[in-house]
Amino acid sequence: MPSPAKKRKVNESEAPQQRMRSIESFFQGQATKRAKKTEESQENITSDNQDALSDEALARKLQAEWDKEDGSSSSATKPSGNTAQLDELNSTSNDGSSKDTTLKQVISSPKKETLSLQSSTGTEDAISLTVPFDQSPLTFEPSKYVDELRAYWASEGGDASYALLTRAFVLVNSTQSRIKIVDTLVNLLRVLIEGDPSSLLPAVWLATNSFAPPYVPLELGLGGSAISKALKKVFGLNSQGLKTLYDKHGDAGDVAFEAKKRQTFTLRKPKPLTIKGVYQSLVKIAKSKGTGSQETKQRIVEKLLQDTRGAEESRYIVRTLVQHLRIGAVKTTMLIALARAFLISRPVGAEFSIRSTTELSRLKKEELAALYSGAEEIVKASYARHPNYDDLVPCLLEIGVTEELLIRCGLCLHIPLRPMLGSITRDLADMLTKLQGRDFSCEYKYDGQRAQVHCDAQGKVSIFSRHLELMTDKYPDLVSLVPEIRGEGVSSFILEGEVVAVDQETGELKTFQVLTNRAKKNVEIGAIKVKVCLFAFDLMYLNGQPLLDRPFRERRELLRSLFVEIPNRFTWVKSLDATSADSDAVLEFFKSATDAKCEGIMVKVLDNASPSGPALDSADPMQDTDEAKALKAESSNSRESKNGGSTEIKETRSRRKALLSTYEPDKRLDSWLKVKKDYSTASDTLDLIPIAGWHGQGRKAKWWSPVLMAVRDPESGSLQAVTKCMSGFTDKFYQSMKEKYAEGSDNVIARPSYVEYFGEPEVWFEPQEVWEMAFADITLSPTYTAAIGLVSDERGLSLRFPRFLRVREDKTIDEASTSDYLASLYRKQVERSKTEEQDKPANEEDTLGWQED
Repeated sequence: MPSPAKKRKVNESEAPQQRMRSIESFFQGQATKRAKKTEESQENITSDNQDALSDEALARKLQAEWDKEDGSSSSATKPSGNTAQLDELNSTSNDGSSKDTTLKQVISSPKKETLSLQSSTGTEDAISLTVPFDQSPLTFEPSKYVDELRAYWASEGGDASYALLTRAFVLVNSTQSRIKIVDTLVNLLRVLIEGDPSSLLPAVWLATNSFAPPYVPLELGLGGSAISKALKKVFGLNSQGLKTLYDKHGDAGDVAFEAKKRQTFTLRKPKPLTIKGVYQSLVKIAKSKGTGSQETKQRIVEKLLQDTRGAEESRYIVRTLVQHLRIGAVKTTMLIALARAFLISRPVGAEFSIRSTTELSRLKKEELAALYSGAEEIVKASYARHPNYDDLVPCLLEIGVTEELLIRCGLCLHIPLRPMLGSITRDLADMLTKLQGRDFSCEYKYDGQRAQVHCDAQGKVSIFSRHLELMTDKYPDLVSLVPEIRGEGVSSFILEGEVVAVDQETGELKTFQVLTNRAKKNVEIGAIKVKVCLFAFDLMYLNGQPLLDRPFRERRELLRSLFVEIPNRFTWVKSLDATSADSDAVLEFFKSATDAKCEGIMVKVLDNASPSGPALDSADPMQDTDEAKALKAESSNSRESKNGGSTEIKETRSRRKALLSTYEPDKRLDSWLKVKKDYSTASDTLDLIPIAGWHGQGRKAKWWSPVLMAVRDPESGSLQAVTKCMSGFTDKFYQSMKEKYAEGSDNVIARPSYVEYFGEPEVWFEPQEVWEMAFADITLSPTYTAAIGLVSDERGLSLRFPRFLRVREDKTIDEASTSDYLASLYRKQVERSKTEEQDKPANEEDTLGWQED
C-alpha cells in the first residue's frame, strides 16, 4: 500500500506541461457543479440521457459512432467498449419487460463482428484464481500449475495473463504479514520464471508500481479527468454516481471494483489482458507527447478497462493508472523476492545452479536465513549500483544469483548508483563515542543539493540528484566546467559533491532556498543569476574502474590529486582529519562550519583498520571496553513483550558491526555520521508528513491548527498518524499553509485509504511535503497508529509537545522519518530513562541524608 510519491522532476527541454488535476480533486469539483439529489437518485449510477431510444436505434447509433472513430466505412468494426447505454438497458430490464431480449437481434446482417449481449460473469481466469501463491516457497511447486497455465495462455495468445498478477496482488493485499507478502511474491515470480520468463520483467515493474527507472524522465501524465471519463464510459457511470462511489470508498481502484461488479452484461467479450500488454500500455501512455496525446492516452486507458475480466482486475488496473497500487511491494521487498525466487527456480534451458526445496526444508532455521541473506545481499548490492530492473532481471534469468551479477549488472557510467547515507547522531559527544579508536575526517555539511557527476571518455556529462533524477539541463554551468576540472590522465569518472549557491566574487555561501530559485529547465548559461560551486567529497569510479571497495582515505586522495580546483566554482569540501582524542579541535571545526552557514558536519571513517592494526571487519578492537558495552546496549536489537499489562524491553546482545571505510551504496551506516547544529542531546528531530488539519480556535479560526502529522511505514508504504502540531508556526506560515491547502483545491482530498488514523479531521491534505519537527519525548498512545506492533501490539507511538521547525524542501515524502526509526528512538529513550533511574537513588539518598543532618 505505497504512499503517494512526489512527482518526478522531468528533465526535458520542452516547456512544462499543464499540471494534471488529481482524481480526488476532480470528484470534489463535480460536487460543486451539480445540485444535490435525493438518496434514491444517488444510488442510480446509470446514465439516463438515452432512455427515449429503442434498443435497435441505440445499437445502430453505437455502431455508427464506433465506425466513425475507427475511420471505417463498414458498419462491422470492433466496438470501442462504450457500455454506458447497455448498462442502462440492463438496468431498465429488471422490471420484467422484454427490453432485454431485443438487442441480440439488432444487427442481423452478416458482419466481421456483431454486437451481442455478453454476460460479464464467468469470464475470469479460473485457472489463475486457484494458484496458492500464499504457500511457503518450500512447499509450493510451480511445476504443478505451469503446464495448465501455459496451455491456457496459448489459447489466449501465448503470454502470461494479467489475472495471474492480479491473483498475487489480492493475496498480498489480504495480509499484513511481511513473511506472507514475500512468500506470495516469491511464488509468483517462480511461476513466471518457469512458465513465461518473458513476462517476468513487466511483472516486476508492475508489482513495484513503476514502469521505468527513476533517472528516465517518464511520467504517465494522467489527470483525474482521464480516469473518471474512462470509468464513466466503460462502466456506464454518470458523474453523480461516480462521486457517490468515490465518497463511499475513497479509492479509485475500489470505485472500479464496485462498478465492475454491477456490470452484468457487456457488448463484447473482453480480450484477456496480459502482463506484457498492460506494461506496454503504460509505456505508450508515458511516451505520448504533443498534439492529440491526451486523446491517445484516453483511448489506451479505456481499452485497458474494457478488457478487464472481473472486478479485481479492474481494481488493480485503475490503481496502477493512478500510481497507488497499495500492495506493499516496495523496492526492498521485491529485491528479496527476486533473490529467493532465483535461488530455487530457473527458466527452461538455463544452466546456473539452484537449490531444491527438499534440500532447503532440511536446513535449520538459522542456516536457511543465512542462505537467504547471502542471496539477498547480492541482489540488493547489484540494484544499488545499477538501479534498473531492465538490466537486473535479464541478468538473473541468464546467470541467477551469483557474484558475477555484481560485475554484469554493476556500476556503469550514466546510470546513477544509489548514494551512501549517513546516520544521525544527537551531538558531538555521541559521535566521538561511536568512533572511539578510529581515524576519521570531519567535513562541512553544506546547505545545498547533493549531485552525482558522470563523465565518459568522449566527454559526455550526466548529473543526477540524490533521488537519482537526471538534472543535467539544470546545471549547464557545471557541465561546461568538467573539461577544466578533469586533470591529465583522467578519461572517465563518477564523483560526488554538493552543489551550493555562492557569491563567486567573495566565496560567501548562500542558503538552499537561494539555490531553489534557479530555473530547472531550459537553462541558458548566460541567463544564470544564481551562481553555484560544486564541493566534491568522493570519487566512486575512475578510468573504467570502480573504486567502491577502496578505503575513503584512498578515494579522497585520488579525487584531490587528479582533479583541478577552480576557486568558488569547483573545490573540495573543507575537512579536518582527527581522532576521538581531538575533541577540542573537532568542536572548533563544528563551530566554524555553523558560522559559515553550513548545516553541521559529516564525519567519515578513513580506514578499514584500527590504528593498532587488526582489520575491523574481522574483529572489533572495542569489544571488551566499557564504551563498547554501552554502544552494544544502545545498538542491540530490541523487542517489546507484554507482561502483566506492563511493557518490557528485551534485548538481544550482538557484537557491534565493523565500521568500514568503503563506499556502500544505498546503506545508512555508522561509517558516516552527521552532526547538525539543530540536534540536541535532549531531543532528536523527526521529518514528518502533514496529512490533515482542523480549523483553529479564536484568532486561528481562519487557519489550519492543529495539523495532523504522520510517519511513513517503509514496508507497506502507508502513512501512520503520530501527532497533532500547533506550535512553532508563524502567522505568515499559517497564511501560506491555508492558501496551499485551500478547501476545494487539488491539495485537499477525500479520506485517503493509505492513511492509518482512527479519527476524522475536518480536511485531508494531499501528502506532498516534509516538515522537520522537534519534540520533548515519545509516548505510547491508544490514539495514534505510528509504529504500532513494533513496541506494543495495541498501542502506537506519539510525540509530546511537538514543535514545527521548518519545511524540508530537500526531501520528498519517501524520505520522511519511518515508523522503524520512531520505534528506535523510543527504545533509546527507554534505555536513557533506565540509566537515569539507576543513578538516581544514590544521589537522592545523599541529598536526603544531608538534609536530615
